[in-house]
Amino acid sequence: MQRFPASIGRTTINRLEALGNLVTFCLKAVGHCLYPPFYPRLIIKQMIEIGFYSLPVVGLTAIFTGMVLALQSYTGFSRIGGAESAIPNVIIVSITRELGPVLAGLMVAGRIGAAIAAELGTMRVTEQIDALATLSTNSMKYLVVPRIIAGLITLPLLVLIADIIGVLGGYVVSVYKLGFNPAAYLNNTVGFLQVMDVVSGLVKAGVFGLIITLMGCYYGYYSKGGAQGVGMATTKAVVASSIFILIFNYFLTEAFFAI
Repeated sequence: MQRFPASIGRTTINRLEALGNLVTFCLKAVGHCLYPPFYPRLIIKQMIEIGFYSLPVVGLTAIFTGMVLALQSYTGFSRIGGAESAIPNVIIVSITRELGPVLAGLMVAGRIGAAIAAELGTMRVTEQIDALATLSTNSMKYLVVPRIIAGLITLPLLVLIADIIGVLGGYVVSVYKLGFNPAAYLNNTVGFLQVMDVVSGLVKAGVFGLIITLMGCYYGYYSKGGAQGVGMATTKAVVASSIFILIFNYFLTEAFFAI
């Protein structure tokens, strides 16, 4: 009878300890981002890795999201009338405020979060991170900070491109499949768009970039157990990034909703 409460106690303590380690790592990593050295060549390399090589998958996701959104919106608005004026408004707001940042964040989390965790995890289990310490190199500064700064800069740029491609996908379906007037569609889109729609999406993207790089670095940095441990680290990094993206998306949406 005493084993069950003891098991719950041990599990709770282990979870709290893991949460404490995660928070400590995040605070330490962000703190290192505030003062030099910054290793600009490593930051540019990570920006290319995170941004340029993620562009195809983010662009593909955005254009088909815009196209599907146009079709689904037409299905609903055609029943109540005013589809031609309402659909451009729905697409521009949905893409810029919600779908662009969230879908781009999840795509990048799957690709980059796993890659960062695998790279750092491999360096950990092969003792390359320990070797950096023997060379008097701060591993947090050299390995973690460039990835965090690159994520903070690159995700908003990726989301901005995803917004444009997503709206273009909605335009193509609306004009060439549903027969909307091109000039009226563009006028409705531009006239309905507000600066806050784009700004809120870009702020979300910056936060998501921070989450993805922090989770990838954390699980990779403390990886152990050889190849199996590295595999588990990549899985945990992607799962944690995705969950935190969805949680923070709600709170950021609520914060911007009040403005």
